[in-house]
Amino acid sequence: MIEDIKQEADDRMGKALEALSHNFNKIRTGRAHPSLLDSIRVEYYGAETPLNQLANINIEDARTLSVVAFDKSITPDIERAIMKSDLGLNPSTAGEVMRIPMPILTEETRKGYTKQSRAEAESARVSLRNARRDALAMLKELLKEKDISEDEERRGHDVIQKLTDDYVAKVETALTQKETDLMAI
Repeated sequence: MIEDIKQEADDRMGKALEALSHNFNKIRTGRAHPSLLDSIRVEYYGAETPLNQLANINIEDARTLSVVAFDKSITPDIERAIMKSDLGLNPSTAGEVMRIPMPILTEETRKGYTKQSRAEAESARVSLRNARRDALAMLKELLKEKDISEDEERRGHDVIQKLTDDYVAKVETALTQKETDLMAI
């Protein structure tokens, strides 16, 4: 029973860490990376379709992405969707290839993105604490129903706390890495 609770908490904490990673990918650094465009959706035959299903996205150099649409007729729609996104990117189309230069980040922009990164990390920590709280509540419920002893409940509590500490350390590592990437010139 305690192992099941630990496994469920581990799954929830893993999902929180995965969500943090996904949110960090949306925060752009000065370098080009195809995952920056993951959140962009393009109207294609009446459906909102992810850009990576409509085009090939490549890194041309450290500061430039190239996008080549599979269906050449939707290139203007892709360009419009990228410009409408809140990423602050201005694509330029040359024939079939769309190039997206990454603007150089100013010090003010870097600090804003760092603040956003910290907010995302705090949100992940809150999710981890919620998973811990729920797991501990399940342990207390088992103790109340006399399914486990007080010693088992205490051991389960320690296991859940260690698991939480491990995931919080992973969040801190990810945040430190993102801040380093943001502040690199």
